[in-house]
Amino acid sequence: MFCEEKDVQVPTINQLIRKGRKPAVRKTKAPALRFRFNALKNRMIRGEGNPQKRGVCTNVRTQTPKKPNSALRKVARVRLTNCI
Repeated sequence: MFCEEKDVQVPTINQLIRKGRKPAVRKTKAPALRFRFNALKNRMIRGEGNPQKRGVCTNVRTQTPKKPNSALRKVARVRLTNCI
């Protein structure tokens, strides 16, 4: 069974009953804040992380959002000191 607009295969009812649908995985917008550094083992650990990290601002500017909205958003690009 094919969808007309795109060449994407649609599962049959029997396949949905057997396997079901997987929930969509949401990606984080700041993956570097999900890591934490273990100084004793000298390695990065993925997990709950820490929301505050030390870094150096490499670029500070203002940005305007897309078409229907209007504002000056303050944006800072940060290079983290733990080399992520």
